[in-house]
Amino acid sequence: MNTSRALLLAAAAMLAMPAIADNEMQVRITPTLSSIDVKHQGKTVRIQRNQDQDNVLNPAFQRTSRRCPPFCVQPMHMPEGVETIGELEMLDYLRRAAGGDSSILIIDSRGPDWLQRGTIPGSVNIHYKRLSVKAAGDGEVAAILHERFDAERDGELWDFRFAKTLVLFCNGSWCGQSPSNIRVLLRLGYPPSKIKWYRGGMQAWEAAGLTTVVPEE
Repeated sequence: MNTSRALLLAAAAMLAMPAIADNEMQVRITPTLSSIDVKHQGKTVRIQRNQDQDNVLNPAFQRTSRRCPPFCVQPMHMPEGVETIGELEMLDYLRRAAGGDSSILIIDSRGPDWLQRGTIPGSVNIHYKRLSVKAAGDGEVAAILHERFDAERDGELWDFRFAKTLVLFCNGSWCGQSPSNIRVLLRLGYPPSKIKWYRGGMQAWEAAGLTTVVPEE
């Protein structure tokens, strides 16, 4: 059985697992938090840890070594005060966004091949090349800033006073896609206080046994 097929079957099996009441869960997120509900592509998805205590890491993230470049280890902190966050902070942003806080946008920066291995429920996909002026051009980047991030054009400059707080992630500490997007946004003037980086990305999310979804076509 190929890896893609195995991953899809594993995801389907997890979705088919019977619902467990929060007070019956043996594998909680924290002692006081068992799960959160988010919206993903219009459907409610419950994020929790896998309850199978013999569960192992997703095969897609078991490899420890990939060619560098491009898969080079990233620093712990991005420049200019961008906050690096972990799983609990990511869950809090997901909870706030699901609760109606439209000022938050969680972004998966990866391409379609990786997306089919699973993503964080409640995130949206904006391929990292779409935020590259070199790859996508000024027009597409400007459209994303305005239409997706709520930035306003002020002559030749951008007004980010009412822009969204962006929470970006990709595959993990060896993935440079979301860091590339963060550097582009900073060069465009996006406030560092409105950019958060989940450095652990999908590898850390999977290692914690947290729920993933495969986006619908």
